Amino acid sequence: MPQPVLLSDVGKVLIDFDFSIAARRLAERCDHPAETVLTLFEDIKGPYEDGRMDDETFVREAMAVTGFRGSKQEFEAIWCGIFTQNEPMHVTLTALAGKLPMYLLSNTSGLHKDYFLRTFDIFRPFQGGVYSFSAGCSKPGEEIFHQTIAQLDLDPVRTFYIDDLEANIATAERLGFRTFHYSFAKHDQMQTELDEWLAGQGIG
Repeated sequence: MPQPVLLSDVGKVLIDFDFSIAARRLAERCDHPAETVLTLFEDIKGPYEDGRMDDETFVREAMAVTGFRGSKQEFEAIWCGIFTQNEPMHVTLTALAGKLPMYLLSNTSGLHKDYFLRTFDIFRPFQGGVYSFSAGCSKPGEEIFHQTIAQLDLDPVRTFYIDDLEANIATAERLGFRTFHYSFAKHDQMQTELDEWLAGQGIG
């Protein structure tokens, strides 16, 4: 029988992100203002995060569409330098390490996934995850949740799922997950509900 599991989204839950940081830095290296430069990514960001475009192709097309003046490595550093760790969640997860399996479920790209996993300590307790770019589909669609259930051998009823987007929470609830609609301001409430759920699962 599948055991209790913590399943978490990444952005705006474990780490914060601010694309305006990338916009300002990109604007310094191209002829587009920070206010509009990110609109140039509209046609490639979705396919990239859904796995229809690999890292190399995305970087090449992004540099071309913006007219980026710099190296591939400089572009990647700018594209990835938008994250900060959620410290209250880091404390929560560090205390849970070793008590139950923890996995990630995220709409993200290869570049971002590799960057945040190697950069932030908050990811150390996680045993793995499912990511949109490798799954070939994304939240809030049900397909990526079904892949996650099968790949990680989850019982949704015994899985506490945390996400910041209401649409993703709605899909998870339809499939039977115990959910929490997260925001940084609601961390204490999440902690209380998580503690209650853990106690109900026999995890102290």
